[in-house]
Amino acid sequence: MKRLQDKIAIITGGASGIGKGIATAFVKEGATVAIVDLNEEIGNQTIKELQEFQPDSMFIQANLAEHDKLENIVKQVINQYGKLDILVNNAHASKNMPFDQTTKEDLDLSFDTGFYPTFYLMQAALPYLKQTHGKIINFASGAGINGDANQAAYAAAKEAIRAISRVTANEFGPFGINVNLISPIANSPGVQKWAKEQPEYYQSMLSNIPMRRLGELESDIGRVAVFLASEDANYITGQTIMVDGGATKLR
Repeated sequence: MKRLQDKIAIITGGASGIGKGIATAFVKEGATVAIVDLNEEIGNQTIKELQEFQPDSMFIQANLAEHDKLENIVKQVINQYGKLDILVNNAHASKNMPFDQTTKEDLDLSFDTGFYPTFYLMQAALPYLKQTHGKIINFASGAGINGDANQAAYAAAKEAIRAISRVTANEFGPFGINVNLISPIANSPGVQKWAKEQPEYYQSMLSNIPMRRLGELESDIGRVAVFLASEDANYITGQTIMVDGGATKLR
């Protein structure tokens, strides 16, 4: 049997990048996925690819910054499938800016698309995850853990996500729900674009990764997400898993 056979998963930002890599890894392991994304065109393209493996998978077009509508995502999935096993909070938008130039608008963008959707979707999903002893996978970043320059808004939101993930690991544990985080360095379209625009900075970053490469979206990041979503990770919760080729070593 496949590791996620008959599981139902919500994946935000699932139309492209890391989210698509996770969604692809999930459907190949038997899960049915509901990918959530703002971009309707790319979302429709991606869901067609995913449905080759799991025909019942679906695309939900949504603006995660519209917080009062986030509960509808969970309700739509429950109405469609009758249960929820896995919640992956991957989506996040942010701007890079020196600290003294970071504005409230910059902070709002990062928290509105990253922290608050993670918070509210976890709340909305909790009653259903209690029923399935489900899994939550949130996303951290080395930008927050290491305090990367020009990343104040992004780092702040990511560390806030780490904080509530630790809190909910304690609170949800008695219900058999696992809450973990992935902190990746991935070969995403955004990173590929950045590598072309700033090749020297990109090479400098690459040289600080012991594995000397970026993580592949499906085979590296997606496969770790499969593990955390599977029964193999039933006794792991509240942890930040660094999927970054050894760039950051937590103590």
